[in-house]
Amino acid sequence: MWKRDEAVRPPSGQPAQPAPAPQPTTAATSSRADASHFLERDNVNIGKSIVIKGELNGSEDLTIEGQVEGTIQLRDHVLTIGPNGKIKAQIFAKSVIVLGEVNGNVTASEKVDIRDKGSVDGDIISPRVAIAEGAHFRGSVDMQRKGAAVPPQQQQQAQAQAPRPVATPAQPAQQQPAVAAR
Repeated sequence: MWKRDEAVRPPSGQPAQPAPAPQPTTAATSSRADASHFLERDNVNIGKSIVIKGELNGSEDLTIEGQVEGTIQLRDHVLTIGPNGKIKAQIFAKSVIVLGEVNGNVTASEKVDIRDKGSVDGDIISPRVAIAEGAHFRGSVDMQRKGAAVPPQQQQQAQAQAPRPVATPAQPAQQQPAVAAR
């Protein structure tokens, strides 16, 4: 006759050891995992098939692999132009890393870093500038000290060089007031 106790016992005759109890997942361990996820810096990516025309403002680090035309403002964050990135814009950021192409002036409060295959055609204003061997740069560099204000003349130049809206047949062109030369 079959006995239930014999079916559970190991064949060696030793008493069966209970299996270790699985460790329950507690709210503390899952919240720690969530907290570590949130401690990572926020970084937003713009893919290589994305095209943006206009103003781009943000309060997060940004990586651009696509195309942007206009103005990019990330005053307190890092902007990375990926290897596929093609930028035709005025850039204002805390730090700018260029792996792709930038046509326009770059203003950074901390650093501009043009990597070995990166390209910048425009003026750079930043306290620290790094240009790797193999990088392309055409323009001027103004290495202002950290916290130095941008002179009014350079602010006017940056505003004058900013892209203006193009009039279409459905929308009449607005006349810009003439600026008197000093």
